[in-house]
Amino acid sequence: MLKLFRKLKGSPQPFNEKEISKEDILKGEIPNHIAIIMDGNGRWAKKRALPRIAGHHEGMKVVRKITKQANELGVKALTLYAFSTENWKRPKTEVDYLMKLPEEFLNTYLPELVKENVQVRIMGDKSKLPKHTFNAIEKAIKETKNNKGLVLNFALNYGSRTEIITAVQEIAKNVENGSLESNSIDETLFSSYLMTQSLRDPDLLIRTSGEIRLSNFMLWQLAYTEFWFTEVLWPDFNEQCLLQAIYTYQQRGRRFGGI
Repeated sequence: MLKLFRKLKGSPQPFNEKEISKEDILKGEIPNHIAIIMDGNGRWAKKRALPRIAGHHEGMKVVRKITKQANELGVKALTLYAFSTENWKRPKTEVDYLMKLPEEFLNTYLPELVKENVQVRIMGDKSKLPKHTFNAIEKAIKETKNNKGLVLNFALNYGSRTEIITAVQEIAKNVENGSLESNSIDETLFSSYLMTQSLRDPDLLIRTSGEIRLSNFMLWQLAYTEFWFTEVLWPDFNEQCLLQAIYTYQQRGRRFGGI
């Protein structure tokens, strides 16, 4: 399996000769917040001569496994890029299926999330979501709101540029009406207008399927995040992959512009 962690477009893809254990990881610093761009569902299905929706369904199962493991490791927040504002451009049949996945996932695994003390959140424009999707998410948020474990944050109908523009508009409105002074605007204040206002910025970003781009995902929040890219397609991503990503993160020196 580790052979899948290859060199990526000229940049060495870090991996280890031996498998990493949970005990190895717990010896080091655990990322507070991990963000994942879950990519490769369609290609996974195509390689198996299956419809794209089969890849999305398989990817849903991976969400459960990775959420469970992240919670066990003590990760405080896991943000998953589930559906971008640009994904509406996909064929209607695929979009319709993608809008059913949150409902299926939460209806299936909500009792488990409650039992494991996971708190469900969402960021994105909820106004454009189908009613059945919105209702399933609202139910999960309500039933897990008092949980104190991992925050499972779904980025659904989310686009970072829209998020930033909306924040700027709100700040401008508050300056205009006198409730905010322009000289009080700094990074901390700006962050408080974003959809992640109650979360720390991600420590680690993971993107699967070999693509090396951010795709309009958390552009402000990822300023000092450590990136980890892998060619593994999301439906093939497993617990060992997550351990490898965290292990690589633990080997890096985070200086935040210092020495």
